[in-house]
Amino acid sequence: MTDSTPSPEEFAGTFQRLLEWAQTAALREGSFQVRIREHFGADPSTYPVTSLDIAEYDQPNVQVALDAYLSEPGRSAETVGFSAPPHTDVSLSLLVAPARHGLGVEPGPIGRTVIELDDGGSLSYVTTAVFLVNDGERRLAVLIGRQRFPSQRYFVEVIAPESDEGEAFLTELRRLMAEHNVYRQKAISLAASQGPMGMSINVTFHPRKPPARDQIVLPTGLLERVERSTLGFDRHVDALRARGHHLRRGLLLHGPPGTGKTLTATYLADVLEHRTVFILTGPSLGLIRATCTMARDLQPSMVVLEDIDLVAQERTQMNTNTTALLFELLNEMDGMGGDADVIFLMTTNRADLLEPALASRPGRVDQAVDFPLPDQAARSRLIELFCEGLDVSLPDPAGLVEQTEGASPAFLRELVRKAALFAEVAGEAPVGERHFAEALSELEEGGRLTRSILGAGTEGAPAPAGPSGFPDLGKR
Repeated sequence: MTDSTPSPEEFAGTFQRLLEWAQTAALREGSFQVRIREHFGADPSTYPVTSLDIAEYDQPNVQVALDAYLSEPGRSAETVGFSAPPHTDVSLSLLVAPARHGLGVEPGPIGRTVIELDDGGSLSYVTTAVFLVNDGERRLAVLIGRQRFPSQRYFVEVIAPESDEGEAFLTELRRLMAEHNVYRQKAISLAASQGPMGMSINVTFHPRKPPARDQIVLPTGLLERVERSTLGFDRHVDALRARGHHLRRGLLLHGPPGTGKTLTATYLADVLEHRTVFILTGPSLGLIRATCTMARDLQPSMVVLEDIDLVAQERTQMNTNTTALLFELLNEMDGMGGDADVIFLMTTNRADLLEPALASRPGRVDQAVDFPLPDQAARSRLIELFCEGLDVSLPDPAGLVEQTEGASPAFLRELVRKAALFAEVAGEAPVGERHFAEALSELEEGGRLTRSILGAGTEGAPAPAGPSGFPDLGKR
């Protein structure tokens, strides 16, 4: 009987062949790798990969830039989705490498998202996919992807036989993203939301539906002052730049609630139609850095910060969160540079609370404009304006104007609305003196809070009746 026990040398050789077989068997070329290899006509696993980090909100701009790039004659692309193992961050290096132990990336659905635009339309853009690009004789593979670990990141990667080809493509992509930016010359706001994949920044488009200039009723000369600090500078940007003057400017509109600050900001956002307008209010005030980054990239632009006192109170009165936001705002304004053609338009009902570092330093706030409660002439014009389209009969309109001293435009608007409602409920026309008296009485029943919200006086006692039967708002 022959001894079949292998010698040590034979065993070592057999074991080496076993290891080589196991390594080869563990690697397989999946259908995704085959697809990319066939696209290049060669094995791309050793090709250089070039990467470009993008902001989350720039994903739509990558789409429009790719569309513009592929619209050139001789260019085309096949879009391929993929499916990866759970908790796997996909990169081009992973996509072109053979899969290990069957855990490879395979063709799958294309990731897409739709955003609503300001004109009622929408834009569908790719969030995760590979574009197999044909550009004449040149072949590229472009990945739009997202990394979740160790930190969230959005990126575009390109693989090409030579590194300069990938770099040239990304340079062209950046240029097209700027040229076709979907946010340029729009009015937008940012908002943060917590989703299953982490924190996301969402962009909302706002239609520009401005008031006519003659609908903004302010004391004589006040709107003209605001326009000089915005439209006046805007008309002479080139001359100011040539003379070395700074272009970035800050304008603070302050005064009681309901006196026309937001209405004026809305008007400016329209007449400065060539500017991209960013609206920061409420929770979006926490996205100051992202907003200022976009404003710098999309200049000329205007950043509207409503109720700036929420983040810019005097530091001794603030909590940790608002203090951090204030420093972020100050840093962003200073870091933007004087040559940035950006207007910061801020509004507040409490200018007395503002941090001196913001309100008293040139270059941050260059002009402060006080919006007072309307005088008698302004109240008369406002009541006429709010009554347009209504059948109104007032024997003594001057009496109503006189008795509403101390009322804000918001208070007068609500007064007219309630008077029209009382007339409608009673089935009576026209809207008359009795209906206005009932409306004033009901507004007064709301007490100090209603008067404060609508910008009227803030004393607690109801006003005595005036000579026309209306409560006299001026006797507070």
